[in-house]
Amino acid sequence: MGSCDEKQYGVTKPISRAGPTVADMQRNKELEKFLVESGLYESDEEAAKRVEVLHRLGQVLKSWVKMLTRRKGYTDQMVEDANAVIFTFGSYRLGVHGPGADLDTLCIGPSYVNREEDFFFALHDILANMEEITELQPIPDAHVPVMKFKFDGISIDLLYASISCLVVRDDLDISDVTILQNIDEPTVRSLNGCRVADQILKLVPNAENFRTTLRCLKFWAKRRGVYSNVTGFLGGVNLALLVARVCQLYPNAGPSMLVSRFFRVYTQWRWPNPVMLCPIEENELGFSIWDPRKNPRDRTHHMPIITPAYPCMNSSYNVSTSTLRVMMEQFQYGNKICGEIELNKAQWTALFEPYAFFESYKNYLQVDLVAADVDDLRAWKGWVESRLRQLTLMIERDTSGKLQCHPYPYEYMDISRQCAHSAFFMGLQRKPGEVVQEGQQFDIRGTVDEFRHSVNMYMFWKPGMDIYVSHVRRRQIPSYVFPEGYKRSRQSRPSGQQDNPHKSSQEDEISGTEQCERNFKRKYFDKAGVKQEVVVKKQFSVPLDSLARSILSQGSSGLSFDMHNSGQDVMERTKSPESDTECAPNSSVVTSLTSDGGCEDVGSTQMAVSVEDNKGVDGMISGRFDDTACGIHSVPIVKNEDARGNEALQNELQQQMEVLAFNSVLLLYPFLNRFPYYH
Repeated sequence: MGSCDEKQYGVTKPISRAGPTVADMQRNKELEKFLVESGLYESDEEAAKRVEVLHRLGQVLKSWVKMLTRRKGYTDQMVEDANAVIFTFGSYRLGVHGPGADLDTLCIGPSYVNREEDFFFALHDILANMEEITELQPIPDAHVPVMKFKFDGISIDLLYASISCLVVRDDLDISDVTILQNIDEPTVRSLNGCRVADQILKLVPNAENFRTTLRCLKFWAKRRGVYSNVTGFLGGVNLALLVARVCQLYPNAGPSMLVSRFFRVYTQWRWPNPVMLCPIEENELGFSIWDPRKNPRDRTHHMPIITPAYPCMNSSYNVSTSTLRVMMEQFQYGNKICGEIELNKAQWTALFEPYAFFESYKNYLQVDLVAADVDDLRAWKGWVESRLRQLTLMIERDTSGKLQCHPYPYEYMDISRQCAHSAFFMGLQRKPGEVVQEGQQFDIRGTVDEFRHSVNMYMFWKPGMDIYVSHVRRRQIPSYVFPEGYKRSRQSRPSGQQDNPHKSSQEDEISGTEQCERNFKRKYFDKAGVKQEVVVKKQFSVPLDSLARSILSQGSSGLSFDMHNSGQDVMERTKSPESDTECAPNSSVVTSLTSDGGCEDVGSTQMAVSVEDNKGVDGMISGRFDDTACGIHSVPIVKNEDARGNEALQNELQQQMEVLAFNSVLLLYPFLNRFPYYH
């Protein structure tokens, strides 16, 4: 236990100042060995190449600014002094990047070099004519405008910020808040990537322990399918802030204990209480900060993770009800495995078992993208992927949250096709515990049409770019999504993904051999014993233009899931009169649920976010936190088999939440009085 005058990190006192035990140190060695063997560290040669590429890019940017200075008619002395400075941020700046990772960079230039014309046109033309530059993709309309490209094979995301000075010094201090004077909001967002990374490293007790823990948890999040800020999950900054907060709560812990405590803390965190590394700073510069008192939109955030640099923002505003539910399930899974590791009942490999997404649901939405060539597809895919989160929100909105979505943040492509193609998938299930009346339907045809319309507003649209949304059953998932090219047996599902207790024992699974029979009839029997025949169309082993005709040209046709009392399900495709037309623009989905069935989550761990129906925990502390900043008033407590100090740590965490609530109320008290929901 440290002395009472030890430095405090964060907005509350630490939960524990205990250092690693002998067993912890052994687990640290095993964890670091696992990370190395998993290939998470780049080689010395690749590290040297990144440094070289950064230097060469810096020279290009300096020459570009000098050229513009001369072109704009400035003096020879100004041309000589003209300068641009390049900074890094993201995983590279934090020291947790791996082989092949993107290099996040920021160019800071003088006030007379602007983003709209000078960066996205003049610099773009310079880069386009360089042999070592490939896959150049400007995205000027992004929330943070960016130019993406590869420089000698190294993937680079380049931002630009024009600050209010005529000459940019090489020793520019980007952490100085005066750098934000007289600039616009997009420029502030561009600068804050670097400023946040620097603040994170200053606010953690031990940078090396932080890096190892973050590297581990990034790998875990990717393996479990919850690493994608644009889809509504955790991005690099979000995860770094969550890890940094755990480092503050356990300042002397080693990486293995920090990984374990990460899951313990966030399975018990009472969202939407904000995660903060330091108090929210206000400044006379007047930029908007995260403040539910003044900003109505901030009141709707589900998982606030606040950046530590002014202006403090919620880095996880993309999180939705559905993606928070999925993340909470995965935190619970990680907490369970870490408990087993601490009891020597499991190895680190168990924590990183890939999530069996295509074995976890009965029903999916498949989003197919096509374009004339790979370059067009890259641009089209980037735009659509940035909008997929909106489809999740629309479905939540139009079904009053009764139809839950699980967007999977990975793309798939069928290399056997002759055209540029990419596909995304989204799992669908009825909200657990929802009472469904006989014949009730979730008709999301209008939702899909609205989404397609918004996507087709792409300002850089080109002929050949198209999107198709269709419903597929688990048995119809195309083989190209599986690494081995065939569907795995349900028995191989990772531990921690339990069968749905409502699943009928009569539910049959398609084997790898059966899947090859694309045209086949399956016979089902409803409760009354009436035999029905269903023909599943051949649709995935054909060229994409035929795919579009066979699946997606159905116009306003109905695709329905009928869940019968026996637990069996029937899928019917009702062909519309327009089905003979080629690539009709609208596909549709109707979800039909009966009281005993539903779009149940098959094979995934059943855990509801709400404390009233939390099947994933064994214990619960009920009660109200007075003046709490946010509105969930009971804390689920996970009972590990490891009794070593666990109960005491849970009590400590509860006290931390109470202190956080007390501190938060100083900021939010007027807001709480006006909005009783948050009491």
